[in-house]
Formats: sequence, structure tokens, C-alpha cells
Amino acid sequence: MTSCTGSTSESDEQVRAIETPVTVDTVKRSDMVEYADLSATAAFLQKNIVKANTAGYIQAVNVHIGQYVTQGTVLFRVKTKEAQSIGNAINKLDPSFGFSGLSDIKATRSGYIAQIDHQLGDYVQDAEQLAVITDKSSFTFLLNVPYELHSYVKTGNSVRVMLPDGAIINGHIASELPTVDSLSQAQTYVIKTDVPADIPENLIARVQVIRKEKQDVVSVPKSAVLADDTQTDFWVMKMINDTIAVKVLINKGLETSGRIEILSGAVQPADVVLIGGNFGLPDTALVKVTNK
Repeated sequence: MTSCTGSTSESDEQVRAIETPVTVDTVKRSDMVEYADLSATAAFLQKNIVKANTAGYIQAVNVHIGQYVTQGTVLFRVKTKEAQSIGNAINKLDPSFGFSGLSDIKATRSGYIAQIDHQLGDYVQDAEQLAVITDKSSFTFLLNVPYELHSYVKTGNSVRVMLPDGAIINGHIASELPTVDSLSQAQTYVIKTDVPADIPENLIARVQVIRKEKQDVVSVPKSAVLADDTQTDFWVMKMINDTIAVKVLINKGLETSGRIEILSGAVQPADVVLIGGNFGLPDTALVKVTNK
């Protein structure tokens, strides 16, 4: 009896020794969306040119590059050359006249000061450019779409704009430009979004455009799907009991970053498939599940 017991114990140890440690997950029904990842650049489509309203000398510069200003903010003060030369003399002759010759130049739009062309003391002509304000209301993302993907991008479609810091902004395709870049063969689309005021111009973001979407499909985690060297045959390793996994051939459908649709194959919702330790396993393999 002792000899028989010892032989059985040794056999159990050998079985356990060839069990492959694996991790598993379940087959599920879920909605799936396949996206095309494209790049978009932050831009202000309209820029307001601030111009002098009279010829004269700049007496005050109240803004700096990058400053946000609201409509009506006094940006510059200009003193006419006449006032510079004879203004005080007129006031001495008739103090009640109150002649100053000063002219305030105000912002006609809200936005950021993108450029300042003159400094304190400069002489400027009437209508000469003093500064440039980016019009806040014209902020957009310009989406570059390779022409072969243009059928997936339609005016009015919703999109997700992903910033480099991980923030996600919802937007929609507002319009498309009627030209294609001669080198890249990409067409530009305008995305309008509700965005924070501090997104800088020329920031490059990632945009997901829906290519395909399906509802209530059978899918497995991406790591569950294995393939041969030529990527023609695909399969999963499905658990048929607590310790045995078998190879099940499948046909793939939609693919997302995390899951793959199963079009056909002996796989049903709630089936358990291997997602780790599955590479290189034979058709019928002894396994040990480590993530129960």
C-alpha cells in the first residue's frame, strides 16, 4: 500500500509540473467602435488688426504679447504731432479748451495679443498696424484627412479631440476646405469645440474619427487572439474545464485598442478564454489559471 500511495503522489506532481500558468477572461457582448486616428492643429481662423486712428506719437502701451484682452480694452494711447508741438500753448491761451490731442485705441474683439508692432515713443501714421489680436471666438482645430479617408468625415459629425496632456474635448466637423494639399493629398476640415481659453495656437492634437461601429457583438480581449506566421488563421484558447484549454478557430471582425469582434467560431458569451500564457500552447493544453 505504501508503494502504491507513493506512485500516485509522484504522478500528481508530474501533472502539476506540466501545467502552464495562464490568465483568463470571459467572452462578452458589447458595442464596438473602430476609429481612425488623425492629427489636428489648434488655430485661430480670424485675427484682428489693431490700427492707429490718427498720426502721432505713442504715449502708452498697455498690453504685452500673450495677454488676453476683452473687447473695449484700451491698448494704446497716441498723441497727435500737433498736440505734441502746440498743445500746451493752446491750453495756456485758453485753459477751458482742454486740448490734449490724445487718442485711445481700443480692442474691437476679445482675444490674445499675438503681435505688437510699435513701442512707447514711436511715431505712427494714421491706419498703421500697431498689434494683432487673435479672435477668441474663431478658435478651431484644423483636421488633416488623407483623401482615402474623406468618406468617413462628414460635416456635422461628432469627433473626440485628445490633447497631449490626456484631456479629451468633444467637437464636431463644422466645415471643409475645398482644396487638397498637393504633396500630402490631405484635405483640411474645421473642427469647432467648446474649449478652455488657454489652449495655445499650433498645439497638435489627436482626433478619433469613427470608421465603423456595431452594437451588441461577441468580442474577446485583444490578447486572447493568436495567429499563424502568415496572419491568415486566427484562434483563441478556450477553457473546457478547470485545467484544459483547447484551440478554437475564429474569424475576426472589428478591432479596437482593447477588443476584437468574433464573426464566427465555437465561442459564446460567458466562455472563458486565455489572455496570458497562451502563446505556443498546443491544441489541447493543461493549464493552471492564476487570476481566478
